[in-house]
Amino acid sequence: MRIVGQIEHPFIKITILQMNERFAIKLEDNLLEQTYKFNEDDKLRTFQHMEKMVDQTFLDECIKRFLEMNRSRGETYQRNIL
Repeated sequence: MRIVGQIEHPFIKITILQMNERFAIKLEDNLLEQTYKFNEDDKLRTFQHMEKMVDQTFLDECIKRFLEMNRSRGETYQRNIL
């Protein structure tokens, strides 16, 4: 898998990767990570195409997921470790 590029964001690291006719959007926030994979086709072939996929609606949904993931991680730690 090779890094095609990164998209600037104030607190999420966003990396676009490509491998075997697929693209991936990888989002990282602290210790949490989300990855979304897409098959490459005629309309999805370049970094610029992938950059368009990362619109504000997509980012808002990912941020909500990060908050839910962080809550779940904290709750399981509290239940099982403390």
